[in-house]
Amino acid sequence: MRPFSYERATDSGAAATAVKDHPEAMFLAGGTNLVDLMKLGVARPATLVDITRLPYDRIEHRADGSVLIGALVRNSELSGDPGVRERFPALAEALLSGASGQLRAIATTGGNLLQRTRCPYFQDVTKPCNKRTPGTGCSAIGGLHRDLGVIGTSDACVATHPSDMAVAMAVLDAIVHVRLADGADRTVPLSEFYLLPGDTPHRETVLASGDLVTRVELPAPPAGAVMRYWKVRDRWSYAFAVVSVAAVVATTADGTLREVRLALGGVAPVPWRARQAEQVLTGRHPTPELLRAAAQAEFAAARPLPQNAFKIDLATDMITTTVRHLAGGRQA
Repeated sequence: MRPFSYERATDSGAAATAVKDHPEAMFLAGGTNLVDLMKLGVARPATLVDITRLPYDRIEHRADGSVLIGALVRNSELSGDPGVRERFPALAEALLSGASGQLRAIATTGGNLLQRTRCPYFQDVTKPCNKRTPGTGCSAIGGLHRDLGVIGTSDACVATHPSDMAVAMAVLDAIVHVRLADGADRTVPLSEFYLLPGDTPHRETVLASGDLVTRVELPAPPAGAVMRYWKVRDRWSYAFAVVSVAAVVATTADGTLREVRLALGGVAPVPWRARQAEQVLTGRHPTPELLRAAAQAEFAAARPLPQNAFKIDLATDMITTTVRHLAGGRQA
C-alpha cells in the first residue's frame, strides 16, 4: 500500500478544498470499498480526507412523505429505520441483501452510491483495464465476463455497477445533493448522476474533484404503490447480484398499470432504469405476454457476451414475475 497522509475535515468547505487542491487526495467515510482498493493497489491516494465528522448523518422524514438521507448515514441505520421500512421497503430490502451486518454497520449512503465495480480485471493491477488505466484495453471482453454487463456497455468497458442500494434508489427517483468544490450546492437526479462508459469508462459520475455528496432525497412514492427489490445471486449471503430488479407498481381498480417503475442491477455499468419497459407497460394490463414484450423491448439494444447472454432471459423472467406479483396488490 502506498504511504498516505490523513486529515480530518471540520466542515464541508475544508473537505472540498483539501481534495480539490490535491489531485491525489480522496474522501474517506466508511472505507469499506476504498480501503480494499488501496490494499489491492487499485486506489493509491496520497491523502485521505476523513469526512465522518461532517453533519450529514441524519434521516429526515418530511410531512409530504419524502425523506432526506444524509450521505454519512450508515447502511444499518437506513435499512432499520421505521419510516424507510414502511414507505420505502424496496430500499430496506436492497440494503439488507447488499452486505453482511458488519459491513452495513460501517458503510455509508454516499459511499454506497460511489463504490467501484467488482470486475476482476479492474481489481487486478497486473491486467489491462480502461477503467483503471485509460487506453490500456478491456481484459474482460476476451476473458471472464459471466458476471459483467449486457446493456449500456461499450467496446472500452463491460463492467457492472455493484450497488444494490443504488438500484432501489434509481427506481425511487432519488435526487443526489452535492456540495460543489466552489462551495455552491447542486441537486442531480440519480438518473443523471452516473455516466455510461463510452470511450471514457474511468469517468463514472458527474462529480468533479472536490465535489462532495451530502444527502440523497427520495420523493414520496406514488399513492397506493407497492414495491419490491429482488436479487438473484450465486449464494444466499453476501454476494453481488447476478441480476436484480427493483419495481414500484400502482394499479387502477381494474388492474391497469397506472404507474410502473423498473430498475435493474447486475446488467449494466450503472443502476439501469428500464425506461423502455416502463413505457410499454404503463396504462395496460400486465399479461404475461405484455410483460415479456416489455422486457424484450428493454434489452433490444443489449450487447451480451458469450458467457453472460443468459442474463437477458433471467432479467426477463424476474421482471415478469415481479410486476405480476405487485400488480396483484402484494407488498413484498
